[in-house]
Amino acid sequence: MPAETLARERRERTLRERWLVGLGAIASGRWRLAVAATVLCGWLLVPQAWALSTLLDAVLARGANPASLPSAWLLLGICLVARALLARVGQDAAGDVAEAARHALRGRLWRSMQAHGPRWPRARRSGALAELPMGHAGAAGGYHAGYRLARAEVSAVPVMLLMAVFMADPVPGLLLLLAAPLVPAFMVLVGWGAEAASREQLDALARMGGRFADRLRGLGLIRLYGRGEAELAGIAAAAEGLRVRSMRVLRIAFLSSAVLEFFASVSVALVALYFGLGYLGMLGLEVAPDLRTGLFCLLLAPEFFAPLRRLGTHYHDRAAALAAAGAIESTLGTLPQAGTHEVQAAEGRHDPQMQAESATAPAPIDSPLAGLAPGRAQPVLQVESLALAPAPESSVLFEALSFALGPGERLAVVGPSGCGKSALLEAIAGWIPPREGAITLGPATRLAHAGQRPYLFQGSLADNLRLAGAASPEEVLAAADVAQVLRFAGRLPHGLDTPVGERGFGLSGGEARRVALARALLRRPGLLLLDEPTAFLDPDTEAALLQALATQLPGCAVLVATHSPRVMRWAGRVLELPSGRLASVGGQA
Repeated sequence: MPAETLARERRERTLRERWLVGLGAIASGRWRLAVAATVLCGWLLVPQAWALSTLLDAVLARGANPASLPSAWLLLGICLVARALLARVGQDAAGDVAEAARHALRGRLWRSMQAHGPRWPRARRSGALAELPMGHAGAAGGYHAGYRLARAEVSAVPVMLLMAVFMADPVPGLLLLLAAPLVPAFMVLVGWGAEAASREQLDALARMGGRFADRLRGLGLIRLYGRGEAELAGIAAAAEGLRVRSMRVLRIAFLSSAVLEFFASVSVALVALYFGLGYLGMLGLEVAPDLRTGLFCLLLAPEFFAPLRRLGTHYHDRAAALAAAGAIESTLGTLPQAGTHEVQAAEGRHDPQMQAESATAPAPIDSPLAGLAPGRAQPVLQVESLALAPAPESSVLFEALSFALGPGERLAVVGPSGCGKSALLEAIAGWIPPREGAITLGPATRLAHAGQRPYLFQGSLADNLRLAGAASPEEVLAAADVAQVLRFAGRLPHGLDTPVGERGFGLSGGEARRVALARALLRRPGLLLLDEPTAFLDPDTEAALLQALATQLPGCAVLVATHSPRVMRWAGRVLELPSGRLASVGGQA
């Protein structure tokens, strides 16, 4: 592999690991407690081994009465109890850090997906996206509770144990010192393969999750076309591929543990051999080590390798976390960074202004649909020399588009299918960046959007309406009446409390659009963007809807994409795309 590629991969791995560490910053206090408890638990092995070796030497070699050594028994008991308590405290604190890291990652993923806008998920498999806050967040938690804590333990505990062994007898200390570098060197070699295998496993898991979720959504269509057996075979093949990749990760993890156990066992055996030959007088030593020294070193020798074993056991946690970070970066284009609330929580401070805003928003409404007031700025919307493309690699839909919309004005966007009507509304909503030109909203203008494919969550109709913000039952009822939701909700078993399935399952396309319109009205907008609001409606319902909007939204600016002549006449003016020509209904504007 070229040196430049290796250097780039090393830099990327370093940046991803720093990002993983930053996920636990919000629980830095608990992390310091976990490290302190774990390290202190390891350091207490020295007095514990000294007390135990002293007792055994006195009883076995000197024939002393165990009751004559109360200080050694007291020290041994204190060490055993303290180590048990410290181990429990360290594990609990590390678990809290892992949970905080998972929570922080899910929050960052949520904010990053929101920043991409609602068009972004349409080009990606929802099952694969759902795997990001699940399996990938779990890998980040394992990194903190497993690998990171083991690394902190390795940096402090073996050094203390090695110093204690050297002070007792330099020869076993030298044997342990020579064997120690073999462990991290082998872990680095294994880590490269483990990271690659973990990346393949996560990719396979994401693909399988996406495939399964997509097939569940299209189950009726699959059954209609008789493709059930073929799809079952495809899912079985995906599951088999995931099994093979999971076993590959486990093989690497077991190989790493086996090699670590081999080095540790050989090193401890050499220490035991040194003392055994010394006691037999076969080493030619002027002064043979006493039993207490030998027992002390033999008790600490396996404990010297125990943190290294734990680091090797959890090294695949690091590989899995780095692979998860790489998958997140590949999906989102960048690693999501900490938000304002997370930074303030990590630093132990809070923003009073933000707290005041959260305490006062959303403001209550005095009466149903009151507050749908006109914008105070002129104009509410200003579009200047706009050129728009639905995606960076797509061709431009229109160029040099300019128009303005004032409080209470209505404008219908018309043109053939595919000319960019929906894209224009989504660009004004902030979901598509302009290729050229500018879109300016008036100061304090509240915007609402009701699109052609509204997303309805599983729950009741009223729950979906309240997604726009806190609203009383009277306000929900008033918005539903204006949007003509009550026309079909009155026929449902429980009215507005009738549950609907995910993505509006159980409602027709026109009914789902009316629910989305009512939800938009509850935002009390100064600018309302409507995309084909009367599609699939019968003439009477369409007329009633337009009349209700005209009555209830006297000061709200409305930009509506439509093919309906009645909506065009209701708006009074039309914007023709892609030409950008403004005209009144029946004449030149």
